[in-house]
Amino acid sequence: MSIITSASGSSCWRGLDYYKSQKIKEIKKINDNEYTSLVLGSKNYNVYLNIQHPRKSTCNCPFADGRRIICKHIVATYFSVVPNSAEIFEEEQERLYQEYEAYNEREYNNAIKCINKMSKKELVEELIHIFDYAPEWVYDDFIRRNDIEG
Repeated sequence: MSIITSASGSSCWRGLDYYKSQKIKEIKKINDNEYTSLVLGSKNYNVYLNIQHPRKSTCNCPFADGRRIICKHIVATYFSVVPNSAEIFEEEQERLYQEYEAYNEREYNNAIKCINKMSKKELVEELIHIFDYAPEWVYDDFIRRNDIEG
């Protein structure tokens, strides 16, 4: 388990922003795996970072204080003491995004192929099925876009 895998996506992205904005001050190395820092935020927060045991890391911000949570301040400190980790995080997120986009495109194209093979009766039945199981906004949007009075 690492700092990044222990933190929420939001904490990672916000920590990256703090790192890029250089809000991490007074970094002190305790040993190869432990650091302290002062992170500038809405207030100044004291961070203890334990790279080897992420859940032992602490921050006195309202989100993490007294809890075993990896907050944005801890992530920002981590990115500051292991700078290539920020680059690796961004590259991995970009790779995942590209995979997600490629997956969505394949699924969309498969759906279009399937739709093109269906009869009008099959299409109507499938649309009704979708309305039965889709969120209400899908039905409402369909009605609105087709100017059907309720």
